[in-house]
Amino acid sequence: MSTTEQAATPHNPGEQLLDPAAPVTRLDQGAITIDDDIVEYWETAARDLDWDTPWTTVLDWSDAPRARWFDGGTLNAAANCLDRHVDAGRGEVIAYHWIGEDPNDTRDITYRELLDEVCKAANYLTTLGLRTGDRAAIYLPGIPEAVITMLACARLGIIHTVVFGGFSAPALRQRLIDSGTRIVITSDGQFRSGKALALKTIVDDALSTPAEDEDGELHVESVLVVKRTGQDTPMKEGRDFWWHDVVDPQSTTHRYRPMPAENPLFLLYTSGTTGKPKGVIHSTGGYLVGALSTMLSSFDFVTADRRVNLTKDIYWCTADIGWITGHTYAVYGPLLTGTTSVMYEGVYNYPTFHRHFEIIEKYGVTVYYTSPTLVRSLAGQGHQIPESHDLSNLRLLGTVGEPIGEKAWHWFRDHIGDGTTPVVDTWWQTETGSHAIRPRWRYKPLKAGSAQQPVSGIAVAIVDEQGEEVPNGEEGFLVITHPWPSMLRGVWGDEGRFYRAYFKQFAHKGYYVTGDRAKRDEDGDIWILGRADDVINVAGHRLSTAEIESVIGSAYDVAETAVIGVPDESKGEIVVAYVVVRGRSHHLLEDQEAAEKLAADLRESVSQQISPIAKPARVYFVGDLPRTRSGKIMRRVVRALDTDKPLGDLSTLVDPGIVDHIRDERTNRGAF
Repeated sequence: MSTTEQAATPHNPGEQLLDPAAPVTRLDQGAITIDDDIVEYWETAARDLDWDTPWTTVLDWSDAPRARWFDGGTLNAAANCLDRHVDAGRGEVIAYHWIGEDPNDTRDITYRELLDEVCKAANYLTTLGLRTGDRAAIYLPGIPEAVITMLACARLGIIHTVVFGGFSAPALRQRLIDSGTRIVITSDGQFRSGKALALKTIVDDALSTPAEDEDGELHVESVLVVKRTGQDTPMKEGRDFWWHDVVDPQSTTHRYRPMPAENPLFLLYTSGTTGKPKGVIHSTGGYLVGALSTMLSSFDFVTADRRVNLTKDIYWCTADIGWITGHTYAVYGPLLTGTTSVMYEGVYNYPTFHRHFEIIEKYGVTVYYTSPTLVRSLAGQGHQIPESHDLSNLRLLGTVGEPIGEKAWHWFRDHIGDGTTPVVDTWWQTETGSHAIRPRWRYKPLKAGSAQQPVSGIAVAIVDEQGEEVPNGEEGFLVITHPWPSMLRGVWGDEGRFYRAYFKQFAHKGYYVTGDRAKRDEDGDIWILGRADDVINVAGHRLSTAEIESVIGSAYDVAETAVIGVPDESKGEIVVAYVVVRGRSHHLLEDQEAAEKLAADLRESVSQQISPIAKPARVYFVGDLPRTRSGKIMRRVVRALDTDKPLGDLSTLVDPGIVDHIRDERTNRGAF
């Protein structure tokens, strides 16, 4: 076998891929129950994948909260996405209609062509000595190479971690250090709204500029660069390589490596309430089972006899692959089914708000899966734009990322759909891996704004603070009461956090804690009410209040801050910051221009250190913040003040009078 055709060198069987910082606290075995019907459902679903070695155990829950699904089985994610379709004679089916931001920049990629490109990339990664279990960071725009790299990693058992291209150098660096990444795959730049924006230079900054309080070391050895924009790009000799120089010449022959079902497939970082993003671990077998099963059922890609409809649909999930929706429903899910997808590089309103509708019309899109934020933005332009296009091929609409309000739901169905087109409002999380709640629209009438019912094989409950189910109509904590295949397997490098974040609250029940609040109506349908923690959902992007507060609080003139998310008709939520300035800086508040400059500087810091998405929409300068006797800032009180909601119990406040002071300062000084 030639060097370019070798499979990745596996880790020594005794070498532990996960290096937990603390042992996982076990759940009470008395709370652990197994539902045979759920297990049987997922075992049947798993048979829709190709397994190199059959499993010996469907579910092992003895090490709860860590579940093991399909133990003993081996398979490969890339082979299930590509090889099996090509081997079955479907290699000439188009996998992606790729569309650049320039309307004339298009490319159709068949399953056979995609397999060839993945094999080339896998062969190159092999020459670098990367092994099963090593990590590769992908920092790319919406171009085919992003998918190619994900699947090349999967083919070798390399754990990929995709970082959203809008994140700054410090945010990227933090993720590179935490994951122990050995290679970064990026591009010279990306096109956004007609501009060529640099990406490679952000990678360079991330690799060369340490943070003051940095915890950990970089392990990046190589940077692989795709030429996308053609802009001048500095390359470091011995570290940086152009894709076209080293990947394109590789062989299209490559033998994939079967992976144990529980081997990690990818890490994806999601915001937490402690400030540091969590590296959520997803397994290979269980994740693929969840992705394929929900792709088939949620979007009606499967017939009653479980035959997949391979040719009738053109599917478009508009999510960036830097988020879990892009992973599951723009890459793995559609490729597992063998369907044809649309992949679009640019923004939805460039060069005009007609862009998405032009794409739907040109390619005959039948399933359109997008965010409520985008729906609200399109609705703000009026119904004349969608109605000037032929959207008659659309048979199903879907939303993801946040609850969709009744008004946006009806506009979506009536003006992008035909007035009767089903709207599948999906609820799930980075941690769930695949859909957990969504309407069973073929069997039950839809309700605008409700995700309605759990997916088959998912058991949910709405409970009070003791973990007891609440009656229909009452609000409570949304929990998942039984393990499922695509659930997260841990938090990278911090297994103690895995227990604390997702199981500790109801450990006596064995429940997974979603962090959301919800209620059931009189029909038993589920309505998601929002986060129970301090994570803000801006346009479908989850942002940590602690991470934003850390940036604002590091400014010289700032003593402390409370960051909250408040409802917004366009974005779902917006970031609002209440800032207490240092005593020596109080003079700034007497000068309107100085206060405006400080607010602008704080926004810029958040933009640079986290992302422009995280910038506060409003900044209020206040004398103090509501706090308990233990010193904890009561953000719920701040949020209630901002939204004119009832303040609730103030008995634990050190100074209940602070509420009136903040209210007066809001009125007199206003927002910046």
